[in-house]
Amino acid sequence: MAMMRIGLLSVLARTASLRPAVAPVNRAASTRRAAAADPFAENRAPIVLYDGVCRMCNFWVNWVLDNDPTAKLRFAALQSPAGRRLLERSGRKPDDISSIVLVTPEKAFIKSEAVLEIGKQLSLTTPLATIAQGVVPRAIADAAYDTIANNRYNIAGKRSYRDSDARLAERFLSED
Repeated sequence: MAMMRIGLLSVLARTASLRPAVAPVNRAASTRRAAAADPFAENRAPIVLYDGVCRMCNFWVNWVLDNDPTAKLRFAALQSPAGRRLLERSGRKPDDISSIVLVTPEKAFIKSEAVLEIGKQLSLTTPLATIAQGVVPRAIADAAYDTIANNRYNIAGKRSYRDSDARLAERFLSED
């Protein structure tokens, strides 16, 4: 019986030496891959998708950052790999930069509905906006949104892609 154990251990030792070495797990890399696969896996905060080259959109992102000190919202440019993946997750084409999109773990909001939902997230929705949301048909609100969105470059111009800000890096989805 003892000889059988020694023989078995010897076979196992030889077999183990033939197996390729397994690299140690890099937790940071695996966390980044998991976040890329599911940006809500570790952080359920909604994500605002915005046009990364639009001056008006970038001004608005800065305004939201200034009015969101508790980091209720995160951000990704529509043109970024993360933004493109979230657009697809939301049922939109990955190259559709026509609208702001607010993506939550459960659903996505677009156009005027996204703007109003962001206001709710920040507790900045005024009673007038709440009443208007119930009175103004969404089609009319979206038409007004589209008019501004379709002319945003004429109104405010373009800028180079948004520079990263190390102080706010955790608020923006990784661009990888």
